[in-house]
Amino acid sequence: MRPSFLFPVALLVAGCVPQTAKPSHADLQTAPAAQAQAEEAAIAAALSGIANPKSDYKLSPADLLEVTVYREEELGRTVRVSQNGEISLPLVGTLKVGGTSLQDAQARVAEKFAEYLVNPQVTVFIKEYGNKKIYVLGEVAKPGSLDLPPESKLTVLEAISMSGGFSAVAAKDRTRVIRAGEGGKSQSWTVEVSAITTGGRKDKDMTLEPNDVVFVPQSFF
Repeated sequence: MRPSFLFPVALLVAGCVPQTAKPSHADLQTAPAAQAQAEEAAIAAALSGIANPKSDYKLSPADLLEVTVYREEELGRTVRVSQNGEISLPLVGTLKVGGTSLQDAQARVAEKFAEYLVNPQVTVFIKEYGNKKIYVLGEVAKPGSLDLPPESKLTVLEAISMSGGFSAVAAKDRTRVIRAGEGGKSQSWTVEVSAITTGGRKDKDMTLEPNDVVFVPQSFF
């Protein structure tokens, strides 16, 4: 019988096969923490963008403006931009500001008051945005902003549906709603989606408010 050399060769080949490294216990503990940090960073960035809208914002119908004239308190008004983009002020009457930047609107108002006053110092401030939005971010098909329908309500699941639904790796039951508050503080709620969809708990499907952020995190597994 010829001696067999297959066994040593088999051992040699087996030793050369690359082995897939298994995650260590430390890695398994670190992953959720890193994911949580990424989620908080994404939420913070979204809230920052909402609190600090772009400087090139154009005034729109239903925006609420506060107009003040230095040392002429009786001329100050809080006015809402009409559907045709106009506001009405004492002394100067009606003027169009829709579609202009805040700076241009302020200059236009000052120019009109200058027809009656000497060097009027006018300030125009956006007290409330008429074009109300909510934001759906994270693991949905089409993350981004949605217009909040006027005079109607929108729930968390409706907003997610309008954003194309959950992605394949969404952690549905860790869906969060973040609402910015005064002084930079915010409130956060966790929405247990399965309790709504399979448990019949429609009361848990929160009604959203302007500038709410719906964040769907990624599943760890």
